[in-house]
Amino acid sequence: MKTFVQWLAGRAGYKRLTYSDADYFRLSAKDVRVATAHRESEGPTLEQVALVVGAMLASSETERRDRAIVAFTILTGARVAAVASLKLKHVDLVNNAVFQAAREVRTKNSKTINTWFFPMDDIYRTIVAEWVQYLRSQKGWGDEDPLFPRTKVAPNADREFAAAGLEREHWSSTSRIRTIFETAFERTGLPYYHPHLFRKTLVSHGEQCCRTPEQLKAWSQNLGHDSVTTTLRSYGAVSAGRQAQIMRDLGSPQNSEDIDTDVVRQMVRLAQKPKAPVK
Repeated sequence: MKTFVQWLAGRAGYKRLTYSDADYFRLSAKDVRVATAHRESEGPTLEQVALVVGAMLASSETERRDRAIVAFTILTGARVAAVASLKLKHVDLVNNAVFQAAREVRTKNSKTINTWFFPMDDIYRTIVAEWVQYLRSQKGWGDEDPLFPRTKVAPNADREFAAAGLEREHWSSTSRIRTIFETAFERTGLPYYHPHLFRKTLVSHGEQCCRTPEQLKAWSQNLGHDSVTTTLRSYGAVSAGRQAQIMRDLGSPQNSEDIDTDVVRQMVRLAQKPKAPVK
């Protein structure tokens, strides 16, 4: 509105308006705080993810692909655009790694990311490995073919368009992958968690697993973050319920004595470390 009034003040026939009139649309500090207040959103728990993957069907090749997509997402934390554009050559099952090459994979800010599988239940790696083997051995696909190909649509016996296997092409958008997640959660009666929230699940799990600043930094880099601060600020918010539990636990003598204050200080310094100036 401010920009519109500023523009209108310079048009013929609106001389009663002045550029300073646009200042009336400036929000108060209170309104700004209300508008930008953090809306708490959590990722699914690891138990919920296990329930969802366990309930997914795997009789047809499209169902196997869908299950592999969900397993791959919790295993790598890859963003949905990257998942849709990965090729078979980008997955290294020997080293349990994924190479998100910016020249070929749609990564955020065109950034190349080296990701190793997060320490998850072996079932997720098994599902992904079996899917890769199926594409390479059963279908004869090679390095340049999509890891998660789009669905081929063709007329069925009733002359209606329906899924007819897989097409040797990447998805042009991410909407179908989001639908896969939505359907999977609906099948188990759980609320829908979109793919990006799996990254919050991984950050929450990392906060429980990491015991040193180096481990936390490695976990952060595995998500594609240059700074631990990005990980903690964007994905590491503690829910109100968990916050209450932590504060209660910290009040017990046996837990407070176990706190390694040196490690805490190191993590704080690591999170506050300024970035190097851009040359």
